Amino acid sequence: MMVVAIGLAFVAVVVAARWINAQATTNTAKVAVAQVDISMGARITPDMVRLVDWPASVQPPGVIKDDKLLESRVTKNSITRGEPILESKLAPPGTQGGLSAVVAEGKRAMTVRVNDVVGVAGFALPGNYVDILVNTQEEGQRSQTKDPTISKIVLERILVLAVAQESGRDDTKPKVVNAVTLELTPEQVEKLDLARSVGSLSLVLRNQVDPNPALTAGATKTTLLGAQAPAPKAAAPAAPKPAPVRKVAVVPPPPGVKVEMIKGLDRSSQQF
Repeated sequence: MMVVAIGLAFVAVVVAARWINAQATTNTAKVAVAQVDISMGARITPDMVRLVDWPASVQPPGVIKDDKLLESRVTKNSITRGEPILESKLAPPGTQGGLSAVVAEGKRAMTVRVNDVVGVAGFALPGNYVDILVNTQEEGQRSQTKDPTISKIVLERILVLAVAQESGRDDTKPKVVNAVTLELTPEQVEKLDLARSVGSLSLVLRNQVDPNPALTAGATKTTLLGAQAPAPKAAAPAAPKPAPVRKVAVVPPPPGVKVEMIKGLDRSSQQF
C-alpha cells in the first residue's frame, strides 16, 4: 500500500507540473524589454533590446512584441534596464535622434543663459518645472514716478528639457551650468524673447505636481517696503470763464423834419 501511494503521488506531481507549465506557456507572450539603460533621445540598436516571456494578463498597453519594429526608433523618455518598451515612450517613426525628438508636438525648445543664481544653484534639472521671473521697468510710469522697477512672474510651469548639453532625467545631483533649454509654446517663446531683452531673468523652481497658477500683481519698491503709493496730485481748479458781454443793438433815431426857409434872395434849410 505504501508503494502504491508513493507511486500515485509521484504521478500526480508530474501531471500537475505539466499542467502548470502548459498553462504558463499559453498565458505568456514575448515582450521587448530594455537590456541596458536607454537615455532620452537615443536611437535604439538591436543590442539594447531583448525579448522575454511576459504574462499576457498583465501586459501594459502599447507594449512592443517584435524587436524588429524597434530598429532605428528614437526614445522620447528614459527607459531603465528590464523595463518594457512602450510605444508611448518612442518618437514617431522616421524621427531623427537628439533633443528634437523630445520636444512635444506643438512646442518649441528655447535656450536661455543662466548662472549659479539664475539657474537655482543648479537644481533646475531636466524634467523639472520652473517659473520665469523678469525684473524690468514699467513703461507707463517712467514719467510719473522715480522708481518704476517691477519684478513679475511672466511664465509658469515651464518644463526644463536640458541643462547645457545634457538631457538625462535620472541624475538628481545639482549641476551649475551657463545655459538651460526650456520647452515652450510659440506664444511663450515670444514672451520669453521679449522678457530677456527688456530686463533680467530668473528661474524659480516649483513643485512638479503643483498646477496652480501664481496670481500676483508683481512686486515694486513701494510694495516691498510696505509704503503707501503717493496720492496723485490734485489738478488746479480751472479759472472761471468771463461772463459773455451782451451786445446792445443801437437803434438809429427816427428821421426829423426838414424846413426850408427863404429870406429875400437867401434860401436856407434846417433839420428838426
